[in-house]
Amino acid sequence: MSQVSAEDFEDILGAVREFVRTRVIPREQEIADSDAIPDDLRQAARDLGLFGYAIGQEWGGLGLDLAQDVELAQEFGYTSLALRSMFGTNNGIAGQVLVNFGTDEQKAQWLEGIADGSTVASFALTEPGAGSDPAGLRTKAVERENGDWVIDGAKCFITNAPLANLFVTFARVRPADSSGPGIAVFLVPADAPGVSVAPRDRKMGQEGAWTADVRFDGVTVPASALVGGSVDVGYRAAMTSLARGRVHIAALAVGAAQRALDESLRYATEVTQGGTPVGDFQLVQAMLADMATGVMAGRALVRDAAAKWVSGEDRRIAPSVAKLFCTEMVGDVADKAVQVHGGSGYMRELPVERIYRDVRLLRLYEGTSEIQRLIIGGGLVRRTKKENQS
Repeated sequence: MSQVSAEDFEDILGAVREFVRTRVIPREQEIADSDAIPDDLRQAARDLGLFGYAIGQEWGGLGLDLAQDVELAQEFGYTSLALRSMFGTNNGIAGQVLVNFGTDEQKAQWLEGIADGSTVASFALTEPGAGSDPAGLRTKAVERENGDWVIDGAKCFITNAPLANLFVTFARVRPADSSGPGIAVFLVPADAPGVSVAPRDRKMGQEGAWTADVRFDGVTVPASALVGGSVDVGYRAAMTSLARGRVHIAALAVGAAQRALDESLRYATEVTQGGTPVGDFQLVQAMLADMATGVMAGRALVRDAAAKWVSGEDRRIAPSVAKLFCTEMVGDVADKAVQVHGGSGYMRELPVERIYRDVRLLRLYEGTSEIQRLIIGGGLVRRTKKENQS
């Protein structure tokens, strides 16, 4: 459960909304042009506690639960997605591995720095041959007689890799067998000998959100770096962190869709065509109606999925449903937003052009739409078979 009362959370949400609207939105073009988050905005995010809002208060975080997380995520989605990406891995897929699966010693060593932003944690799972499904993992970890582990392999598209102090690294310790997939997770300091980070990727969108390839060449870590002290924790840690992250990404999509709708409404009511406001044309109103319907449906779905996660009712199917619907929805809303703006919507200086490129990634990371469909369909069939047998 959350460590923050509803009243206190309203204050946090209000402060985040003000920060996004008054300080970040006016600098979106600067972020895009420089492909970086300005240092003063990074520091302001640290001061607001955003690097550790989903980390427990006992480690210096704010201690928000997922139901509160998604309300913040909708605010983050309202501006350049690079802002959220800067602290997203600390609160999300990387930080949650430690929160939920780390030993007491591992939590004591890392979580305080992650929560205050002095440590940037990256989630090193994706590989050239293993993306949304970790079962195809090739990075290897071999245990030595003295208990140390030696890691070899390559990862790609790793968020915050150029800035990371810690890589939460997934590696195969044995072939998959009846006792599990044989995937363990290790805490690898970025400055460990044998760790190398390639130049950052050049992407379609999300300028300012840095990703890069990471190599592990004979990287040696002690036994204490094995998350949870067990080789069989890794796959479950990955799946749990990704499932939680999917609800967060869905909320981010809702925030971006709301911004695209708001920009379109502003344009439609202010700009005229032949002396008539664009918004007075019924075909434009139809597009705005479809956009608003998607946004409202997505917001309700995200809140429902987050509540089911917090209560423990559904931590598998509902996150995938929310991510699938909301990330597909925002793609459609962004497309319609460009259409409402006409030729202007294709120009670089307009927010809807950036949103159109930024949100395309949401259907790919933390499990593609295709993977979500497999999780949902397979999960429903298994659940129904189980019910029929009982």
